[in-house]
Amino acid sequence: MKSISARIAEELGVRENQVTATIELLDGGATVPFVARYRKEVTEGLDDTQLRTLDERLRYMRELDDRRKAILDSIDSQGKLDAPLRKLIEDADSKARLEDIYLPYKPKRRTKAQIAIEAGLMPLADALLAHPENAPREVAEAYVDATKGIETVDAALDGARAILTERFSENAELLGDLRETFWNEGVLISKVRKGKETDGAKFSDYFDLTQKLDKLPSHRILALFRGEKEEFLDLTFEPEPDKPEGTAPGRFEKKIAAKLGIQALGRPGDKWLSDTIRAAWRFRLSSTLSVDLRLRLWQAAEDDAVKIFAGNLRDLLLAAPAGTRATMGLDPGFRTGVKVAVVDATGKVVDTATIYPHEPQRRWDDSMAILAALCLRHKVDLVAIGNGTASRETEKLALDMMKKFPDLKLTKAVVSEAGASVYSASAFASQELPDLDVSIRGAVSIARRLQDPLAELVKIDPKSIGVGQYQHDIAEFKLSRSLDAVVEDCVNAVGVDVNTASVPLLARVSGIGDSLAQNIVMHRDSNGPFKSRSDIKKVARLGPKAFEQSAGFLRIVDGEDPLDASGVHPEAYPVVRRILEATKSDIKVLIGNAKTLRGLDARKFIDEKFGVPTVTDILKELEKPGRDPRPAFKTAEFQEGIETLNDLRPGMILEGAVTNVAAFGAFVDIGVHQDGLVHISALSKTFVKDPRDVVKPGQIVKVKVLEVDKPRKRIALTMRLDDDAHAAPRDRQQAGPRVSVASHNNRQAAKESSGGGGALADALRRASERAR
Repeated sequence: MKSISARIAEELGVRENQVTATIELLDGGATVPFVARYRKEVTEGLDDTQLRTLDERLRYMRELDDRRKAILDSIDSQGKLDAPLRKLIEDADSKARLEDIYLPYKPKRRTKAQIAIEAGLMPLADALLAHPENAPREVAEAYVDATKGIETVDAALDGARAILTERFSENAELLGDLRETFWNEGVLISKVRKGKETDGAKFSDYFDLTQKLDKLPSHRILALFRGEKEEFLDLTFEPEPDKPEGTAPGRFEKKIAAKLGIQALGRPGDKWLSDTIRAAWRFRLSSTLSVDLRLRLWQAAEDDAVKIFAGNLRDLLLAAPAGTRATMGLDPGFRTGVKVAVVDATGKVVDTATIYPHEPQRRWDDSMAILAALCLRHKVDLVAIGNGTASRETEKLALDMMKKFPDLKLTKAVVSEAGASVYSASAFASQELPDLDVSIRGAVSIARRLQDPLAELVKIDPKSIGVGQYQHDIAEFKLSRSLDAVVEDCVNAVGVDVNTASVPLLARVSGIGDSLAQNIVMHRDSNGPFKSRSDIKKVARLGPKAFEQSAGFLRIVDGEDPLDASGVHPEAYPVVRRILEATKSDIKVLIGNAKTLRGLDARKFIDEKFGVPTVTDILKELEKPGRDPRPAFKTAEFQEGIETLNDLRPGMILEGAVTNVAAFGAFVDIGVHQDGLVHISALSKTFVKDPRDVVKPGQIVKVKVLEVDKPRKRIALTMRLDDDAHAAPRDRQQAGPRVSVASHNNRQAAKESSGGGGALADALRRASERAR
């Protein structure tokens, strides 16, 4: 059997020594971000994507090997483990294959077949299978024995059939072959449950649906299973949609016969064997495979949904930060008013208020005056407006204020408030903002997430940010593990200012975690700002390993050593010293000196520990120290006068911001309280396999309105601006709703979902349920 490292190397298309070295690092406590950035010589250049895949496969294969050992021990304890079986088990390359092999030996409750074996009918079953030239009833007469419970010939034949049925159903090779055939040729049939047509109208596209199993897209699978779970749909798995009428053997019965070497040659025992095969297929194998393929569909859809969520979360976390500028956050509302919070350039809350510009109080002018006074008093640069209920009305208030007071020179931006309510009621928010009401905390979060989306969003459970697809249906451990990896990668890609970062942000740094993050903040509060990276070693319980893993990602701005503000790891400072000696330069002069740095040969500064990849990274980092990989800040400009569905007309070209990306297309906020859907077929003039290849959450795009369905509050958009209005998306086989919409009432959605999701996720679910 190949080693785990050899198998992973084969899958990734890399050398085994690269995998072995990486596994040693991971087992030694190294994180993926640390290995990806600071151990390139050891891994010979494996990137973070390869390392994440390696980490996942390593976990899977270790679980597989643990299960393999347990199965070997179980069969050995039964005295049934011989050399061929051991090799078969050791060669199994998946959990499904392993379980197929184990099935005949798996301890089970007493079956009809086992009872027949105990009654001495195994020889009869073997004889009937091996010698179909003999008449079954004549052979079975010799096994009639009332003392063993076999009182008739029919009872003997039934017992023999039960033995063979179980044997056929537990044949690993046969199971694997039939499973793949079922997957490639079978269909899933969905029907509405009787009397559920009205209540289950949101699943109407699935009331009479038949589709091949291997062609079902992930969002459709999840929608179908949701409809079944909510008892509106009945789902059946049909292996042979074109099965011949009558009693003629179907394709699967023929495959079973062929695999077992059973032929219909007109002999006395052929019909009995044919009936046994039919019984094995209809009553055991078909149902077993249906369950297997249901799980396979679910796992494929789940994996795809996790991938989509993780990709969207990555894009949202790495969205452009507005930067260190005084910002006003507005959390819109009607009856309860608009909550206002002003934060300074560092994110510190400096003022709060509640205004009532909308129904029922309609104190428009007073509200405008209050906002203008706050902006003037605190020299506000940016106005962040949450995109929930009353968002456009509040944005209009901000616009009117900007027109009336042009000297304020404000820039406004509509910000997703998904998860803001979750943050407001969290324990961390209570600790961070103890003197503020829960409702005001949401406005603070909205302001801060405009300044730095990553720093603010890490305070929220990733599942509550609401950029997923059917996330509440996904296994908690699988989703959490994937999303935690995304957050970790994003935080470490950007780097963290150790003197300003919050506990949640520090906790995501390589090698830190919650406990050490709290210790860092406590040390900072007690002793003042860290002046150098070496000072971090003084933090309680932060040992050499944690320092090694984290130091390169922790930044100290304006510290004692300029290198401490860069991504150069302290362990590599000697390399920088050699570069300074070679260039006869001072570090403050060399940093940012692109001409000098680009003229250096990395090979001249390598040593036994640091090779060309690391030295090359150091030179790039010195050229742009602490460079932020995130894009430049830009806001979408919603068209004036376009505030509700009634203002939209087919053919309009508008600017908007992508709020979410699903398998079937992208949702775009065009400023009318509902997101429009750009179907996957309308994203580009060329074929699009994955919408994320074209758009990402937060991206500013131009779209044309194709269709407005006011009764159902749905908007169809296209990014192909020369498309004709009223035209439906052209490519239905790529799967997606004809028209869809996302509600922006995120506060209420967050309350309803409590555990996470947000309005975007709710909208995505509704859209997916209509997908076809």
